[in-house]
This record gives sequence, structure tokens and C-alpha cells, in this order.
Amino acid sequence: MTTKYAALLRGINVGGSRKLPMADLRALMEGLGYGEARTYLQSGQAVFACDHGDEESLAAELTGAIEQRFGFPVDVLVRDHAYLTSVRDACPFPADRLEARQLHVTYFSRPVDAERFAEIDPAAYLPEEFRLGDRALYLYAPDGLGRSKLAEFLSRPRLTKGLIATTRNWNTVVKLVELTAQAG
Repeated sequence: MTTKYAALLRGINVGGSRKLPMADLRALMEGLGYGEARTYLQSGQAVFACDHGDEESLAAELTGAIEQRFGFPVDVLVRDHAYLTSVRDACPFPADRLEARQLHVTYFSRPVDAERFAEIDPAAYLPEEFRLGDRALYLYAPDGLGRSKLAEFLSRPRLTKGLIATTRNWNTVVKLVELTAQAG
């Protein structure tokens, strides 16, 4: 059975040293035997269809192929359509009433528990808020991610130690659900 996936690449095309052209990424994915390879925007989202493997093995395969082809390591998370849909549907904030710049999802490589974030005093960051989901963290930042003191704190290495973590705005979260739902 063929499953549709999204690959979320962390930290590419945001500076001068880790450029990864999306056309090259699509070609690499096709070379791995992934069908229907498409990219979305220039910041590291791709969707594809595959009839073998699972999220972890596909992420490992893609990670290795990217390093071999481009000469630098890139953290990759792979999530299937069902998971992406569940993240969208479980959003604890009123996504339909917020601007995309105000709402973000950080995808994690594995589940995290509230204990990891226990040191955060939520009242100190209001009106910004966050909620944990399944391998995801939802962030409401009314002034945008770039001005968010809470986002800055949440990205500290001690809070993300041992995890791959990559953040997407709400428009991208929704678009990845749509792209992975499309029939080939």
C-alpha cells in the first residue's frame, strides 16, 4: 500500500552555507524510488508517496542520501498524512480565528512530556502560550515568531536536547495536510 508523507528538513536555505535547491531534493527523492515527489516553498518541505518503510526508516534514508549528495548533514523528520491531519485537528488554539503568523507547530522526533518544559512560567510570557501534543508543540505568538520571547526560550538546547525539532507556521501545517491528501 502506498502512503503519502511529508519530509520536514531542518535548517536549510536559511543562510549561506546550507543551500539545498528544491529541484535537486526532488530529484534525490525520485532516485530513492519515492513517487510523486514535490516540494513546498524553499525552506525544506517535500511530499512524496512510498510503499515501503515507515516514518523513521524513511527519515534515516533521506538524511543519509542528503548528506552523501550535498556534503552536509540535515535533520529530517518524515510524517504521514494521518499524523499530519491529527496534528492539525488537535490544535488547542482557535486556528480559524488567528493569522498564520500567530500560530506555529514544532514537530519533534519523538514524544515529549510536560516535565521537559516544567521550568517555564507560562504567566511570564502571556499573551504567548504553548501546548504539548503528540510529538508536537503548538505555539501561539500574537506578535509573530520573530518577536516571540517564548519561542526563543522554547528553542534553548537544554529543552530540545536529544530531539530533532523543526517549526512550521500554520499555513504550512495546513498545506502539508492538503498536499499529502492528494491522490497521485
